[in-house]
Amino acid sequence: MSKTAGSIVEAALKRDPHEVEFIQSVQEVVHALERVISKNSNYVNTMERLLEPERMILFRVPWVDDRGETHVNRGFRVHFNQTLGPCRGGLRFHPSMNLSIAKFLGFEQ
Repeated sequence: MSKTAGSIVEAALKRDPHEVEFIQSVQEVVHALERVISKNSNYVNTMERLLEPERMILFRVPWVDDRGETHVNRGFRVHFNQTLGPCRGGLRFHPSMNLSIAKFLGFEQ
């Protein structure tokens, strides 16, 4: 990676070091855009802004199953850029879901 493309990934790693899935998607996108980024340094600032979500919503959803047992799941919604209208994507409630996966899914869309 060029120095400018590498600085984008380094900034993402410094800000979100434990979000493995999100960092992997950032690396893939930056690698794909490396030639464009190296030709115009203004894209470095643009990419760094795009990597920071506008809004992250984390919430809990308590529910009772058929046996009367109470469970609590976490819900996630990440908005990256609303410039062109409402953000795409949906709500995720799966027990294996975490913020890194939600950011990865929002960024990839």
